Amino acid sequence: MKPSKAARHSHILAEVGQTPSLRVAELAARMGVSTETIRRDLDELTEQRLINRTYGGAVRSPGAEPAVGERHGLLVAERERIARAASARIKPGAMVMIGSGATTTHVARRIAIDHRRLTVVTHSFSVATVLALNPTIDVLMAPGRYLASEGAMVGALTTRFFGDFTADVAIVGASGLTAEGATDAMVEEAAVYGTIVSRAAETLMVADRSKFDQVFPARFASWREIGTLISDARPEGALGETIGRHGVELVLA
Repeated sequence: MKPSKAARHSHILAEVGQTPSLRVAELAARMGVSTETIRRDLDELTEQRLINRTYGGAVRSPGAEPAVGERHGLLVAERERIARAASARIKPGAMVMIGSGATTTHVARRIAIDHRRLTVVTHSFSVATVLALNPTIDVLMAPGRYLASEGAMVGALTTRFFGDFTADVAIVGASGLTAEGATDAMVEEAAVYGTIVSRAAETLMVADRSKFDQVFPARFASWREIGTLISDARPEGALGETIGRHGVELVLA
């Protein structure tokens, strides 16, 4: 059975997040469809500004990231393993701040299963929704301007709200991770993440390998501010060297 268009698009976005470039012929062979079908898929994703078309293939569009709804369907197994590892780091009765994103929502769902009597501050509606499955977890929702593509609140009201609290641990994801630190595709989201990191005694960065060496416009944390990276692979090159130099704990899920 040939994959649906939605499945093909998810596969293409997952692939382009992990490799520098994609080739039409290789994608067609892997998915068992014609090269014309793949070309139409790449054209549609280019129109959505998720990738850039090249001769014979495509590359990730600089500074672009799929909406959070699309990202929920990508790398699910990897994110579930990361979520289990992150949840295991939460201590009983902790005050936790959680940023928006697909991976952080997986973590929140796992926390709702594993823990009781936590207090969680978040600006993400998907995080708040999955935590609500556990009535013993007290969820504080940040105000602000609603950003539909991320299902989260952003802006000055949001950052001011987080600034009124001090957390035991912050759990954040990122659009990209480089030797310079964690970056996001959206400036307003990055401002919220930066505040979350600054208000926590410990920061857990939860990110799969597709985020390694990806550069996005807004940096919100350096590796000096991140205590632990929980991922499905070990970073290499300059990224791996920088993480080691700053004493960041690496947890492989």
